Amino acid sequence: MAGIRWGAVLPQGWRLDLVHLADPAEQFEAMVEVGREAEALGFDSVWLYDHLQPVQAEPETTFECWTSLAAVARETRRVELGQLVTCNSYRNPALVAKMAATLDAASGGRAIVGLGAGWDGREYEAYGYPAPHPPVGERLQRLGEAAQVVRTMLRSPRSTFEGRYYRVRDAVNVPVGVRRPHIPLLIGGSGEKVTLRLVAEHADACNLTDHTDPQFYRHKLDVLARHCDDVGRDYDDILRTATLSVFVAPDESGLERMTAPHLDGRSRAELAAHNAVGTPEQLVETFGALVDAGIQSFVLYFHESTRLESMRLFAREVMPHLR
Repeated sequence: MAGIRWGAVLPQGWRLDLVHLADPAEQFEAMVEVGREAEALGFDSVWLYDHLQPVQAEPETTFECWTSLAAVARETRRVELGQLVTCNSYRNPALVAKMAATLDAASGGRAIVGLGAGWDGREYEAYGYPAPHPPVGERLQRLGEAAQVVRTMLRSPRSTFEGRYYRVRDAVNVPVGVRRPHIPLLIGGSGEKVTLRLVAEHADACNLTDHTDPQFYRHKLDVLARHCDDVGRDYDDILRTATLSVFVAPDESGLERMTAPHLDGRSRAELAAHNAVGTPEQLVETFGALVDAGIQSFVLYFHESTRLESMRLFAREVMPHLR
């Protein structure tokens, strides 16, 4: 790898980050604008959450992940396009492979498939997916089979797979995508017994989330390395990624104003345990420690009130020190 890679999460409504705009077309354009700005600032990738309604119950705009990425693909030229992460239960994995191949062609070879077991029972119930919400063990078994289906179909024009939950029979996926050697598969989650083993068995990348303690990542990546040894996989073939929310301001007074609405009774130190909080100089140290722990790529969410300003500051004063 040439250096640390940086991704930006686009506002799509799931985190109520488009409520300041009333018109849906204007909201969509705001999302796309952040994608264009991320590319101009030197970010390597842009990402959307795979959720269907807001994180809270309000009936506010939430744009669908995959169709939105197809639009962003045509408005950008360089950034990769990924999902945090595709909920396996929402779409048949063979269809996901077809969607990914189409997105890859539309973007000239920039698609990433992020895949996860799913967790939001509210969405399962609201959208009529299998009820009750499948237990975690079944969701992980389904994820393992889905990863095999997606991986196979993104590498071969014809695929057959027979599992307990998913079956494809001589399924045609042409094109398989334009990216070479193939569209990468990322599996999200940090479960040590199953999820990280699925990464070792099937994925090109892992994604760990919401921690700023380097020891958390060292431990999880040690577990991943042991799984790689067990299955005969080269650990260095797997891209290690982390997702974090970022609060960055030029000085302490600005940081205090920025973080105050998000504390909810917590101290700033408590907020910083699960979010990257600091001035640029402080964040160089924060992210540098995570790089030392083994993380190679970061996907960052910048909050709406100062999103573009924060992205520009981060790109100018943090990213160059870690390239």
